[in-house]
Amino acid sequence: MEAALLGSVLSALATGFGALPVLFWSQVTHRFRDILLALTAGIMVAASTFSLIPQALKLSSLTVLTIGIILGTLTLLLLERFVPHVDLDHSKIFKGIDAKAFLVIAAITLHNLPEGLSVGVSYASDNNALGGLIAFAIGLQNAPEGMLVALFLIQQNMNRVKAFIIATLTGAVEIVTAMLGFILTSYVENLVPYGLSFAAGAMLFIVYKELIPESHGDGHARSATLSFIAGLLIMIYLIQIFG
Repeated sequence: MEAALLGSVLSALATGFGALPVLFWSQVTHRFRDILLALTAGIMVAASTFSLIPQALKLSSLTVLTIGIILGTLTLLLLERFVPHVDLDHSKIFKGIDAKAFLVIAAITLHNLPEGLSVGVSYASDNNALGGLIAFAIGLQNAPEGMLVALFLIQQNMNRVKAFIIATLTGAVEIVTAMLGFILTSYVENLVPYGLSFAAGAMLFIVYKELIPESHGDGHARSATLSFIAGLLIMIYLIQIFG
């Protein structure tokens, strides 16, 4: 449990690490943000397809894998339905600063729930290296997310330090769900492959629904595509070395 707690804390703190630059500047280029989003998308795809899914199949069957992926996808669909998606760069539909900031914070926090679960479930598997790899992948995804959230809040005239703190706290919920996932899969027999499959489905949903579209929304599709491939290869190399 100590390793799972440490991994989830470090992964969650990556949100704050990503938000750290806003203490020094409040503007970054669309190109840079798109490259970061696409890089993390490639990392998460590789983590899902080359770590989570193979491990789930090793522990169970194609039926269990299918059920878990569908459950992960449906969970994210429900979150999308009941928590409005906020495009951090392009949304202009909310005029009230407080209401807009609250909506962004709530949406990002709730979307972090399955990411923390992915980390906890991975640490509960028989593969000792899997937890660290997934925590690393989620942490890399959290970094640009933290930066975008903090930048958005600053653009709503929020103090830089306050924006940094709030962006960091949006990732803290992952620690709770990681521990929940670890405990459930550690003590409930045969739940680990379902949890791994669930995590894979949730991560793939986030990639295709959120990261890829947002990384292609400002005319930098070519750079984003190359960054996606780079992220994919980076994670594959890490899996081969440490997995």
